[in-house]
Amino acid sequence: MPRPFDPQRALRLAAETFEIEARALLGLAARQGEGFPRAVSAMLACRGRVVVMGMGKSGHVGRKIAATLASTGTPAFFVHPAEASHGDLGMVTAADVVLAISNSGESDELAAILPPMRRLGVTLVAMTGRADSTLAAHADMVLSSAVDQEACPLNLAPTASTTAQMALGDALAVALLDARGFREEDFARSHPGGSLGRKLLVHVGDLMVSGDALPCVAPGTSCIDMMREMSAKGLGAAVVVDAERRVLGIFTDGDLRRQVERGADLRALIAGDVMHAGPRTIRDDALAVAAAELMEAHRITSVLVVDAQQVLVGMLTIGHLLRAKVV
Repeated sequence: MPRPFDPQRALRLAAETFEIEARALLGLAARQGEGFPRAVSAMLACRGRVVVMGMGKSGHVGRKIAATLASTGTPAFFVHPAEASHGDLGMVTAADVVLAISNSGESDELAAILPPMRRLGVTLVAMTGRADSTLAAHADMVLSSAVDQEACPLNLAPTASTTAQMALGDALAVALLDARGFREEDFARSHPGGSLGRKLLVHVGDLMVSGDALPCVAPGTSCIDMMREMSAKGLGAAVVVDAERRVLGIFTDGDLRRQVERGADLRALIAGDVMHAGPRTIRDDALAVAAAELMEAHRITSVLVVDAQQVLVGMLTIGHLLRAKVV
């Protein structure tokens, strides 16, 4: 029968679980032999994909390992062993490396497809807690995920063993990405929707306003007409350019407030009189995050985009960066 809930007992069991699983992880390093570097070497040399397989909880771990490998430069996918017996084995080719995961090494579904995989000629890496298992016997190399005990009080539910499998998969991914010289830019290409991808892949030219949407005026334009241009384009600023569209200066909403505070007669002034000369500029091929850093460093809310001849090609505001989630 269920016992009355005891908060202190729950905390004690949690602490014991952490301790058991921590010991399991610390013991993994001593269990790895030549099989680990051989497995890494085989995956590096693989001309196909790393195909990860596993049943039950090992299968759930396997899906995560396949995803981690794929996102860190090692093409990989997961195939369910039971489905492999009914046609999905056709996804596996002789050019692939199969990473088969089973704590006992005796999963019936895996055992059923080991002979046909051997006949196919794939390289088979076993991740198992038993070196004397059927899976280990069929494998080209074995990674030990053995643990002394499960965290489950009954020593039955996969707990410490699946934690060990997960960590061993992470170790493979780390060794592989290091050997490949995998960089932040490579990671970003696999994660274009993430924050790192946006920071490393989005360029100023992808976000800037350009063409007729740019608020541009000549230095002789009256302040009244310049303000009309600012209002029409809605970017909070007007760019003062010469006849070749080279940037001469900028006039912002903040500049307008400062002129009003000084009591200036704007009707008597022209753009060249009130513009801020030498505004901050950036190239359109620069990363958008570099524009964000420029704005932050100089406490401005927009930056002008120019080409090599300082000709105006666009404008980027903090609002564009916020909407693109670059900042």
